[in-house]
Amino acid sequence: MTTVLAVALSLAFLPLGLAKLASAPCMRQAAAHLGMSVRLYRVVGALEVAGAAGLLTGLTWTPLGVAAATGLALLMAAAAVVHLRHGDPPSRAVPGRPGRRTGPDLLDVRGNGDDRRLTRPVRPGTGSPL
Repeated sequence: MTTVLAVALSLAFLPLGLAKLASAPCMRQAAAHLGMSVRLYRVVGALEVAGAAGLLTGLTWTPLGVAAATGLALLMAAAAVVHLRHGDPPSRAVPGRPGRRTGPDLLDVRGNGDDRRLTRPVRPGTGSPL
C-alpha cells in the first residue's frame, strides 16, 4: 500500500512541479492569479519535484520518504491558505480531495503564440473533454 501511494503521489506532483519549473504558460497564469512571481512559483515547482523524488527514494530509505511526505503535506497546506486568501473557493483550494483528478490529465494548454490559456480538463490520449 505504501508503494502504491508513494508512486501515485509522485506521478501527481512530478509533472506539475516540472511544469512550474519550465514556466509553462498555464503555470505563469496561475502564479499571476496568486500574486506570485514566476521565480517564486519555480521554487514551489522545485519543492514539488524534490518531494516526488523523495517519496520514491523513501521506498528504500524510510526516513527520507517520511521527510518528503511531511514536506509535501506542509506545502499543500500552505497552498490551500494562499488559494483561500486570493478568493478561490474551498473546492479549488483543497488539493487532492476525493473525486478530483490530479496530474497531467488536468492540463490542456491550447492557443496561438502567447495567447495560451488553461481550458477544460481532457481525457488523456483522446483530447476530448471529460
